[in-house]
Amino acid sequence: MSTEILEGETPVDADALREQVRDKYRAVAIAPGDEYHFHTGRPLAARLGYDSEVVDAMPDAAVESFAGVGNPFSLRTLGPGEQVVDLGSGGGFDCFIAADQVGAGGRVVGIDMTEEMLTKSTETAAAMGASNIRFRHGLVEDVPVADAWADVVISNGVINLCADKRRVMGEIMRVLRPGGRLQFADIANGQPVPEAAVRDIDLWTS
Repeated sequence: MSTEILEGETPVDADALREQVRDKYRAVAIAPGDEYHFHTGRPLAARLGYDSEVVDAMPDAAVESFAGVGNPFSLRTLGPGEQVVDLGSGGGFDCFIAADQVGAGGRVVGIDMTEEMLTKSTETAAAMGASNIRFRHGLVEDVPVADAWADVVISNGVINLCADKRRVMGEIMRVLRPGGRLQFADIANGQPVPEAAVRDIDLWTS
């Protein structure tokens, strides 16, 4: 029987993949000091080239659950007053960076599906007095943001964990205003992947 992936078909069950991702990042929110198969926290931020003065000034709660794969701000510094959406905001680290760059006249909305991460990021923002950030529960395939609201969409290591990337990109285009931009960091593979591996949900999160 052929296992060819048809156009419009997702290679794995999207709900099952989300649950695995949610379980993994729930743990990072609750126990950021544990060992994971990926880097986290301040050492990771330094490895990825974030401004050490900015990161050093943050409280531990703002940094310790960071688990990105790159630095979306290396592409371009955000401008004062810009409106930003962070897809898969996690513990809020990139949102706090963005909020500092856009200033009091800008706004940042972080979207995440993990309740523990949302609780942590919301409490940390309040403790930091970051009044220009809001965190919302939602999926990156169904972003709870109005059409053409954002000047910039950022994301860090999240799009690769979504089964339906066409839908994600469609949502990004929907929430961006005309002339807006996407700045994201992610994992990409330039080599062919066996179809059996593409359909193995455990490989998506490991």
